[in-house]
Amino acid sequence: MARKKTWSELTGCEKWRMFVLGTAQVALQFVALRDLSERPQSEVRGPKAAWVAGSFANFVGPLAYLAFGRLKK
Repeated sequence: MARKKTWSELTGCEKWRMFVLGTAQVALQFVALRDLSERPQSEVRGPKAAWVAGSFANFVGPLAYLAFGRLKK
């Protein structure tokens, strides 16, 4: 099994890719958490606390909430 590279061993392209993916993850989570904080419980499918916890799962959590956790107004 290959060992993991350190940050200094990554190429410029790999560092850029990590930056873009990290930024996207933080942005998705921010949008999901902000929506959860402003949306009343009656418009959320399931308990809000579970969606907040699930939003910390990389990409999958925030996308799942945004796609399936909100009820249409």
